[in-house]
Amino acid sequence: MRKKRLAVCVLTAALAVGAGSLTAYAQGWQQSGNTWVYLDSNGNRVTNSWMKGADNLWRYLDSQGNMAAGVWVDDEYYIESNGIMASDKWLKLPRRNPGWNESESETVWYYFSGSGRMVTDGWSKINGQYYYFDSEGVMQTGWVDDDMYYTGEDGAMRTGWQFVTDPDVDDGDWTEVIPYDEEEDQHWYYFLSSGKKYTPEISNGDYKLYKIGGVYYCFDEDGAMQTGWINMGDEPDGSFKNFRYFQESGAVQTGWLSTTPPEDDDFDMDLGWDVEWYYFSNTGVPEVGPAIEDASTSDLVKINGITYLFNEKGNPVYGLRRLQIGSGGEYACYFFGADKATSSIVKGKGTVEEGDGTKSEFYFTETGSKAGRGYTGVKNNYLYYMGKLQEAENGTRYEAIAIDGKNYLVNTSGKVVKSGTVKDSSGTKYKTNSSGVITEIDEESNNGDDFAREPEEPVYWDD
Repeated sequence: MRKKRLAVCVLTAALAVGAGSLTAYAQGWQQSGNTWVYLDSNGNRVTNSWMKGADNLWRYLDSQGNMAAGVWVDDEYYIESNGIMASDKWLKLPRRNPGWNESESETVWYYFSGSGRMVTDGWSKINGQYYYFDSEGVMQTGWVDDDMYYTGEDGAMRTGWQFVTDPDVDDGDWTEVIPYDEEEDQHWYYFLSSGKKYTPEISNGDYKLYKIGGVYYCFDEDGAMQTGWINMGDEPDGSFKNFRYFQESGAVQTGWLSTTPPEDDDFDMDLGWDVEWYYFSNTGVPEVGPAIEDASTSDLVKINGITYLFNEKGNPVYGLRRLQIGSGGEYACYFFGADKATSSIVKGKGTVEEGDGTKSEFYFTETGSKAGRGYTGVKNNYLYYMGKLQEAENGTRYEAIAIDGKNYLVNTSGKVVKSGTVKDSSGTKYKTNSSGVITEIDEESNNGDDFAREPEEPVYWDD
């Protein structure tokens, strides 16, 4: 009871001290029962008017002349329970004019300016933050202003990255019809410093890259950030260069990545579903080559000092392959390793499984511009053709093999007979020079054309 009496005394002081000069009547604020009234100079109650107390704060006299409390005035001002007009403050109040799908008991936020008028219709900066209000003065949350801006639960406008429900799902009318799917109906959006959502202008395809903080991200036409494989649609139809891969963070993939190929109904290549390797440039463009049957040495790509060949699916090639030399009509043999884990050119000597399953010795050039190319000619006293070791057939002891217009004599191990005279299993006698080329047969000058056979070519892999 003591606190109540003290509050009454304070209110009395705030009102009565400002009663004004006395005339025949006590003009000013007067207590009338449990309420306050304001009398004019004629002693009449002032009605439907604003009046200030001695504290210089506004009160409102209703149609009966009683000081209003806890009510709206002119649908723009609000009188708090203490009878003072709200100003420069937020108030959470029951919704003023609820619509057909809104509850009267629902409380919403309103902001009253310094003049006491409720803020309505659009953006307003309050204490350094931007807020959006509808025509009824209700502070909005979520997507606002044609779904181009986003406000948090506190109503403040958001900038930068925000992971939110998509605008069409956020709309209450739609959620009644379309079941909400958290995985599909939420995306990252990027809001500029102005608060406006970034939405790309797209001339080709359905997506566009946008660089944020030095990193490229992908957005659709509505501004939703994309992840995984995306067909950008900015290259000629049928080219794997249309695709980019975006990490879970949204950052475009650069460098090497091992993943399953993209699934795209409009992409006319049979990509399969095994995990494959891909390589992306610093802007996310995949390294793509021609179909293997159309590949040439000019399609070889060097990455961090290692040479690769990519096919039309964006995968590094592996296996024993025949490549056209430049734009000419000649071909060369390359070996890119036995499986996906290697898939880069192999250099030097080793055993290689050919396309028919047989295993043969090969030698691939180790240095220079032809590094990795199957060697043709004599290397370390052994004869090779397109990298494959050339051996005399078992039981012949020696055999003449014609390469580049020269007839070499080799034994069953592929070793060249240099500066020697030997007989094969049939008794034919051969003499060779220091290069292993035949100079005499049966002690007569003869280059061996009638005895030499064509070299055995590699059997290439067939995808």
